[in-house]
Amino acid sequence: MHKTAFVGCAHIHTSGFIKRVNDRSDVSAKYVWDHDVDRAEKRAQELGAARVAELSEIWNDPEVESVVICAETRLHENLVKYAAASKKHMFVEKPLGMGAKDAYEMARVIDDAGVLFQTGYFMRGSSVHQFLRQQIQNGSFGKITRLRHTNFHSGSLGDWFTPEWLWMTDLEQAGIGGFGDLGTHSLDIMMWLLGDVKRVTAEIAAVTGIYGDLDETGEALLKFENGVIGSLGGGWVDVAHPVGVILSGTEGHAYVVNRDTLYFKSEHVDGADGESPWTDLPEAWPHAFELFFDAVNGKDGVSLVRPQEAAARSAVMEALYQAANEQTWVEPVKE
Repeated sequence: MHKTAFVGCAHIHTSGFIKRVNDRSDVSAKYVWDHDVDRAEKRAQELGAARVAELSEIWNDPEVESVVICAETRLHENLVKYAAASKKHMFVEKPLGMGAKDAYEMARVIDDAGVLFQTGYFMRGSSVHQFLRQQIQNGSFGKITRLRHTNFHSGSLGDWFTPEWLWMTDLEQAGIGGFGDLGTHSLDIMMWLLGDVKRVTAEIAAVTGIYGDLDETGEALLKFENGVIGSLGGGWVDVAHPVGVILSGTEGHAYVVNRDTLYFKSEHVDGADGESPWTDLPEAWPHAFELFFDAVNGKDGVSLVRPQEAAARSAVMEALYQAANEQTWVEPVKE
């Protein structure tokens, strides 16, 4: 059985990842570490057989083949470097870095170590996103003219982060607020569909004030290297999120409502008239976390996020926050 360890348990998704590990028959967690001992003990109890350990014990145990890093974002770089030096495969919760510098450095050491890597960009696996990528590659939309992708929930309205996850509302620890937390998923899909970003601008805002002046929502414009203009929205202050994707081209159009209902029109595809939901879709992938453990257990053909891809998303998001703060256009740092 594959042995893993949880290294940092701060992220709000930690409990969900623990449940996924407990539900698998081919993975077990041997250790848990967190700088907050009470938090580590709580998560170790949830994992059953796992026990609280020092970091050195995890890095030096050859039986532990992988680590799940759910620490505060500001701690990622140090933990990733030790994991890479110890040749541990790693799942690192998004975002990879605080910005371009640390993210690209992590990508380099991960690649140099030759270990498997994954991060929590689960939206790639949805049937509609896979389908849109296929149709773009097939030329079904003609020349792409614009793409809008959004990702919202009501986290601020429901005060989801008090008290256990309040670090996620602290820019010094998280690097991002509500816009970046949810917007990074939309950014990943947009770059997965369209490629590298040339320049960006954005507006971000606090709405409720529950987390001080932290941004809770935002809107961005992105100019891609291929000339496509994109818009991105993300945040924690929406009571509903009915339209997530709008993709337009000179010969086709698509939009997604309620996350998985696709309307598709194309001159090149029979029956694609855009009038009724399009249901001929590929099978959804397992969650990104499940894909990681499928891969470390030797399953072929598993699609993972490359370290350089994760780093590029951190670089673009850093540029978006810089653009919002300076009220200008910014070119993301390239490695």
